[in-house]
Amino acid sequence: METLPKSTRKSLPLSAHDLEDLKLLKESPIYREALVKAAGVEISNSASEAAVLHAVWEAGLKAIREQIEDQGYAEMAAQQDAVQRQAAARRRRPSWADES
Repeated sequence: METLPKSTRKSLPLSAHDLEDLKLLKESPIYREALVKAAGVEISNSASEAAVLHAVWEAGLKAIREQIEDQGYAEMAAQQDAVQRQAAARRRRPSWADES
């Protein structure tokens, strides 16, 4: 039977501005809804600060993963373009072929 890793609590220094943002995310329905969409997790109206911070963490990780995927897709597209250019060049008649 596989056991799940134990969760741990880490300290996170927050500035006064961070605390204001946290309060908005926790108390404002508009901010909370935006966080739910960004994080892809459900947050109740009575969520703890830790739960809201975890959702912010999830939203950040999701954004980072999406950026990495976008980079990967762009690299794959660039490689595909290069392959297509090489294939087209191989199919073209060489410029010297028409010389008599």
